[in-house]
Amino acid sequence: MKKIVTVVGARPQFIKAAVISRLIRGDFNDRFQEVLVHTGQHYDENMSEVFFREMDIPEPDVNLEIGSGTHGKMTGRMLEGIEEILLTEKPDALLVYGDTNSTIAGALAASKLHIPVAHIEAGLRSFNMRMPEEQNRILTDHISAFLFCPTATAVSNLSKEGITEGVHRTGDVMLDASLYYRDRLKPSEERRGFILATIHRAENTDDVHRMSAIVEAINSLSDRQFVLPIHPRTRKMLDGYDLVFGDHVDVIDPVGYHKMLELESTCSAVLTDSGGVQKEAYFLRKPCITMRDQTEWVETIEAGWNTLVGADRDRIISTLTNLEEPDEWPELYGDGYCGKDILNILDSEL
Repeated sequence: MKKIVTVVGARPQFIKAAVISRLIRGDFNDRFQEVLVHTGQHYDENMSEVFFREMDIPEPDVNLEIGSGTHGKMTGRMLEGIEEILLTEKPDALLVYGDTNSTIAGALAASKLHIPVAHIEAGLRSFNMRMPEEQNRILTDHISAFLFCPTATAVSNLSKEGITEGVHRTGDVMLDASLYYRDRLKPSEERRGFILATIHRAENTDDVHRMSAIVEAINSLSDRQFVLPIHPRTRKMLDGYDLVFGDHVDVIDPVGYHKMLELESTCSAVLTDSGGVQKEAYFLRKPCITMRDQTEWVETIEAGWNTLVGADRDRIISTLTNLEEPDEWPELYGDGYCGKDILNILDSEL
């Protein structure tokens, strides 16, 4: 029996962890024991607890309850807490997802104790080192023993940085989640054809000029209906600078994964700055407009299903106004069995 400590802390990681944690407690329960650690990076009801309930993720064995703070303060407190857990549990490996402060804190704590790090969603690059997420994912990749890549591009990125050992192209665990939970959806027929918008990246929410341009663009499209589940950071920015959306924008509280899948399934297009939502839009064959200057999901751009517009008011308006669906939809992210592949590799190589 191999013991794995899994570190999660933010909404996208709960979705990914649901796949692996369910498998560990199901088909792989005779081979793995999991200790689930929640750093508390996302800590309010709508951003955290609802995900554990509706996705059947077991309650965390430990919640560090870190909460908000500066990057350095948060990461330092996480490092200290995770290190204590690792010293007590003595796991065979530590598992982290994505590119958050929880990810780099877990990877650093394990690496310094010579515990192998397994990084799910390895090899992604936006090539913008000003992004905290880019710093986190690069540093995590360089201290990981197992690098599970969702795409061929991710494998190539690692190779260019000299990382070739322990690299596995497994597909995307979020596709596993999308397929599994999509079968359980009962989409509402009340509202269809709207544009689903999400805004949460610091590069937008911490910059009043970018945020103002985004609000202006959406307000200019008053002939279209928008639904915007609002992130707490985005609400704080809007309130602080008196930025107000028009009546054609339905601003709602953050939603759980099931509701988000329902919205993605029934919308006509997605306007986002989220990495995960870009992929979910692709899984569901919805055109995506991404309000970032770079994206780590370059395959969606190349396939024609995603368009980068930054925070440029005119580009947002023109892209949404002239939106068309591509004729082809290449299978970019695996076959939906990524979780099983990851656990089989860990079982054979640990």
